[in-house]
Amino acid sequence: MKLNNKRTILVGLAFLSICAFWQMYDNVVPLILKQTFHMNETLAGVIMGADNVLALFLLPFFGTLSDRTNTKIGKRMPFIIFGSAAAIILMNLLPFLDNSYAAVPANGKIVVFVILLGLLLIAMGTYRSPAVALMPDVTPKPLRSKANAIINLMGAVGGIIYLGITSVMYPNSKTQGLDHVNYQPLFIIVAAIMLVAIILLYFTIKEPKLVAENKALEEKHPEWNLAEDDGSGHEILPPAVKKSLGFLLASIALWFIGYNGVTTWWTNYVAEVMGQGLGGASTCLMVATGGAIISYIPIGIIASKIGRKTTIRIGIVLLAACFALGYVLTTTSDHITVIMFIVFALVGFAWAAINVNSLPMVVEMCKGSDIGKFTGYYYTASMAAQVVTPALAGTLMRSISYKVLFPYAAVFVALSFVTMSFVKHGDSKAEAKKGLAAFEDMDD
Repeated sequence: MKLNNKRTILVGLAFLSICAFWQMYDNVVPLILKQTFHMNETLAGVIMGADNVLALFLLPFFGTLSDRTNTKIGKRMPFIIFGSAAAIILMNLLPFLDNSYAAVPANGKIVVFVILLGLLLIAMGTYRSPAVALMPDVTPKPLRSKANAIINLMGAVGGIIYLGITSVMYPNSKTQGLDHVNYQPLFIIVAAIMLVAIILLYFTIKEPKLVAENKALEEKHPEWNLAEDDGSGHEILPPAVKKSLGFLLASIALWFIGYNGVTTWWTNYVAEVMGQGLGGASTCLMVATGGAIISYIPIGIIASKIGRKTTIRIGIVLLAACFALGYVLTTTSDHITVIMFIVFALVGFAWAAINVNSLPMVVEMCKGSDIGKFTGYYYTASMAAQVVTPALAGTLMRSISYKVLFPYAAVFVALSFVTMSFVKHGDSKAEAKKGLAAFEDMDD
């Protein structure tokens, strides 16, 4: 069994563009809402959760719609091109309004900002599921954990490029004491990263040809399919598989409630609890992303040896422990320490162990014709969690203390360990290695 690493890296360019955008969105938009528009934590949390409300509907819809789309350039590529192009245009209007409001405040500008934010989120929603579904489209089921490790690695590269740029452009020394920070150059740079990534993807990945090759290979291995066909091409999950899928989706929701609570509020948390600015917060996140980057490939290999479920559960335990330790470290020091960097690196490793294997476990339970739909299920679970957690965590922080953030995250992540105990399907299977010698020739 041999994965085409070069092709998988190129497929991952779409995810690189997505992650660069969301890293910036999660870091900068809360600061704009709070520091420019002076919104309280609950209202800002509601707005930050709006992308996840939209995603609940948009990601399953466009994932399923892309399953049914058939064009000369493929099923997924039209959505990737249109969505990214619209997002690149819309995103650069946000800092323009931010700067305009800072110069001359007006309620109408806040309304326009929120409307543009909504349109931007819709644009991103049109291509996220199709972009992620492209990997399993061109990768046989037994190889998807390794392939997803590379895809996540590409996403992490997008995130760390952004964080590196932010650390250089907006260190504490340049932003401390300023009444307003101009984020327009940062948005332009991220837009350029997205544009280059999508152009490279379009000209290097011939989607229809690769999908046809993978479909022909999987037809030779019906044992890879856990679902049953009702005779009309629709999926019917056996009761036991359906039960596993339900518990897996619940687990995904729980660990995203914990993890996204931290990533959404981290920049504000650091400012309130430790007195650090965007540069210091970004450095910590960059360390976590770096920890994930060096972990993705080893995690994919480990999962192929000990199984996806076991690898995920190891990641859950480590992530919950790191969040618990994060509470101690951030409440006993007013500056970033070396130990904190180590903990954030371990957070990256833990999140890699979870992320590399969770999507492959979901799509393991479907046929190739429904990959977009099952990818939508994955994002429905993760986004439902992210609808709740910004506002819930923000409200708890405002009504109790900012220091509640890490205990909150640790508890929800720990609960996902319990639900994962009931997942019995979707793991990698050693017997799937049989008959894959022909796939070696596809690695060029």
